[in-house]
This record gives sequence, C-alpha cells and structure tokens, in this order.
Amino acid sequence: MRAPDFWQHDGLLAALLGPFSALTALATARRVARPGWRAPVPVICCGNATAGGAGKTTLALELAARLAPRRLAFLTRGHKGRERGPYRVTAGDTAGRVGDEALLLAEVAPTWVAADRAAGARAAVAEGAELLVMDDGLQNPTLVKDLSLLVIDGASGFGNGRVIPAGPLREPVAAAAARCGAAVLIGEDRTGALARLPPALAVVRASLVQKGVEDLVGRRVFAFAGIGLPEKFFVGLQAAGVAVVGTRAFPDHHPFTAAEIDDVLGQARAANAWPVTTPKDAARLTATQRAALRVVGVGLSWQDEAAIDALLEPLR
Repeated sequence: MRAPDFWQHDGLLAALLGPFSALTALATARRVARPGWRAPVPVICCGNATAGGAGKTTLALELAARLAPRRLAFLTRGHKGRERGPYRVTAGDTAGRVGDEALLLAEVAPTWVAADRAAGARAAVAEGAELLVMDDGLQNPTLVKDLSLLVIDGASGFGNGRVIPAGPLREPVAAAAARCGAAVLIGEDRTGALARLPPALAVVRASLVQKGVEDLVGRRVFAFAGIGLPEKFFVGLQAAGVAVVGTRAFPDHHPFTAAEIDDVLGQARAANAWPVTTPKDAARLTATQRAALRVVGVGLSWQDEAAIDALLEPLR
C-alpha cells in the first residue's frame, strides 16, 4: 500500500493518531533494547527511521564496492519474500521467494535472507564472510552492529515527524540517531530533516546518479517503478537528460500482473517511447517481460568521498 498523504503534513488526523504512535514507539524501544549476538567480524547496518524507501539497498551496494576486496556478505530480511531463513540466495531464486532487494544484492556478493539477523550472520560467517553489511535492520536487535548509518531521503525526510500510524517513522528520530555513527543524506535536504538530528551526529551527503543511460539521452521513454519513492527514479532520468514523456507509479515491492505490464508496454508504444524501469522492479518481472524494456540502475555520487571512507576505515 502507498504511504498516506498526511504522513508528510502534520494535521488533525495525525494528532488524533498520536496515542497509537506512542504505543508503537514504546514497543520499538523495548524491542531494540534486547541484547544481540556479537559476530566475530565487523557488522555495518544501512538503516533508516522511516517506513519505505530511503536508499538503503543503494547504499549497501555502494559500501560493498568500497570495501572490496574483503570477503563480504549481505544480510537482509527479504522483504515481500516468503523465505524466513537463514537462507543463501541462489541464481535460480525468485523475488517471490527471497524478495527483489535480495536478488540485487546477490549479484554483487553472497546474500543471506534471515528474519533473525544473528542466525543469518552465523551462517554467513561459517561460509567465510569477513565483513557483514545489513540492508535494513536498524530496529532489529538480534545482531550487534559495529557501525550503523541512518539513511535519509532528502526529498521526503522524516515526513511530519510522527511515528506510525500518525507518521512515517518506525521510531522517534532521536532514538534512531542515538544508535548510529553517522547519517547519510541522499539528495538535497528539502524538508529540514537535518535539523531534527542531534547536532553531534556526523552527516555525509550523496546524490543519486543514473547508470548506463548515455544512449537514452534525448530519447523518449515511458518510466514505471514500484519502489518506495518512484518519483526519485522519474526525476533522476530527467536530470540525466532523458525525455520522460509518461510515468506510472506502483506501490513498493508491487507484484506486477501480466495485465499491468501489458498496459505499461501499450502506453509506451502509444507514446512512441521506450519503456524503462529500475533493477529492483525488473527482479519481479519474467525474462520475457524484461526483454521488452530497458532497465536503468542508480548509484551514489559523494559530496566528500573522504568522509564516507573515514567512517569505513576502522572496519576494513
């Protein structure tokens, strides 16, 4: 389901839901206070304080590239997949089993799906992992983290600043930030999110960049996406010089039906445009469907590369 509009704007409905938010915050605080297992290798967590996409998977992939050649493994819950784990993702797996994000991570390094992150960590270490990178899991206490990074989407920030169900937060910003070594702001801070952070928390800034779009510059495309913030994909294509003549947004992790993809391809043909989507969405398509469109990835461009490297150096 899509995030409700009032999550971005404080008002009467959000205020009325305030007591329920207090219960959510209390439950989360109790959960994260539980002791976890300390792995014999460094653990880095790419987490966030909000529900939905902030760029955690993109950051996890970026960190893996920066931490090479260490024998690294990814840990993920496998959101929207039926596998509870611990289970190592294989080439034949589907998004229905392990989730779309796990498939993307597994293209780069061994990836373990585990609702119990400690169990996943034990399995990864047993297979030789020298360093673990968690895609999400800031609110999961089962595994002790050596470095947690609070990922913030600059466009949406922390919404109205309230906890679910009154707002998009999984827990209060201060509580999440207190367990993090730094914040990673992706994009311009358009909502004043940084002002909500503790002054002592280090902030590293990055921006999204489209990858492999050179041959699409100036061409007409019809873009569709079922990610946390589809607009980021659409705007990124335009910023890269691609002529986006139509878009269609789906909910995050949306299980596409054949009729929906046929409709998207039909709209693209009608607009004389090339259909494009994200790698995360492509992971939920059939091979035949993927062959009928272009997949455009995204990476991070750092404002200060030395700052992110300094955070990682003690864990190399």
